[in-house]
Amino acid sequence: MKFPGKRKSEHYFPKKENTRESGVRNVLETESYYVVGIDQLLVDIESRVPEEFIAENGLKKGESHVLSEDKTEHIYNILKEKGYITGEYAGGSVGNTLHNYSVLADERSVMLGTIKKSITVGDYAFKYIRNTSVRVDLSCLQSIKGEMGRAMCFITPDGERTFAISKGGMNLLNEKNIRENQKIIENSSALLISAYLLRDESEPIFKATITACRIALAANVPVVFTLGTASLISSKKEFFRGFIKEYVTIAAMNEMEAAAVTGIDDPLLAAESLLDLTDLVLLTEGPKGLTIGGWVDSPLARQTTNALHTKSLVDYNRFEFSRPMRREDCGEPIKIYTHINPFMGGPTVVRTTNGAGDAALAALLHDMSAKCYYQVRVPNSPKHNVKALTYSSLSQLAKYANRVSYEVIVQKSPRLIHGLPEKETALEEAYWDK
Repeated sequence: MKFPGKRKSEHYFPKKENTRESGVRNVLETESYYVVGIDQLLVDIESRVPEEFIAENGLKKGESHVLSEDKTEHIYNILKEKGYITGEYAGGSVGNTLHNYSVLADERSVMLGTIKKSITVGDYAFKYIRNTSVRVDLSCLQSIKGEMGRAMCFITPDGERTFAISKGGMNLLNEKNIRENQKIIENSSALLISAYLLRDESEPIFKATITACRIALAANVPVVFTLGTASLISSKKEFFRGFIKEYVTIAAMNEMEAAAVTGIDDPLLAAESLLDLTDLVLLTEGPKGLTIGGWVDSPLARQTTNALHTKSLVDYNRFEFSRPMRREDCGEPIKIYTHINPFMGGPTVVRTTNGAGDAALAALLHDMSAKCYYQVRVPNSPKHNVKALTYSSLSQLAKYANRVSYEVIVQKSPRLIHGLPEKETALEEAYWDK
């Protein structure tokens, strides 16, 4: 598997190493450098529909809707009857990200959430498990009597995506389950959550998520937060801003969600604004690529050797070779940014971008867990003298996230199927070596 920079393919999790060894081999053999995620487990049903289908079923184009079981079943039957369904996959933003992380790292990740207690071949729970990497640990899930959730994605001819969600029992995760898995959260590389978990404060999963965040912060585990959808963020803007400021270490979003939470349309300025609330921002911009913003201690800032670029901020990428840090760990904190255009210019034909942002975030989580791995693997390395959030620089993070997003798009699946190619062309090799 190819990773950013001129590095060995085993860069992140080498299985054999003949150079420097730590004296804690027993730890290396027993400890897994994993990520924990909380999700509303659901099955994604993807379909391609004519333009009029959206309005005919009372949906607003480009938005996310919560539907009753009856209406969901009605729409589902129409989709099957008309032959509009193109695939049924294990879904959920956090579920996609954990699956991708485990494919990239070939390491364990842990899912917290609810799943149907009685599973039969061919039902939605079966489809979820079948389409999830075996490296994703589902043993900590809370069993329920009800059905799993369903998320329908309607893609119109112009490529726009409209979502409809049937909740089922996906919000029934309780605080007891979180307490039972407290040690798993405390020993993880990161806790991953999404805004969807916080949609309704009366649901059990809301309190469970807040409890998990408090456990993570007390153990100094980074809380990674994906914003979900712009309409949800707009409906509770001040709540989410307060939540990010209090709990979140890393915030991931697209340009519409960034505008919703900041009121700023310019992605770079939105990232700058969000850094006043959190420590690291991953902002995907569709056909324009992605932007990452973070903090670094001024004496540790590394200037780029790439050309300097100016957009809404002058020379915004000057320190893109720096490793991002928590703001509280910086004596003289300065904001740093990098932007990257789509890998190889993007696919020739983009049929759907569903899951591209989740893939980018999986790459970032992989790099974060690699840092934890090497802190044990090579404890005397001077690289650990810096309290960085990641193993790699902002610039290399952007390259890796960009590359993984591309692979999801060309695979036409919201999740990685085969990971990244073992070998790449000379042109692709040059991409990493810039």
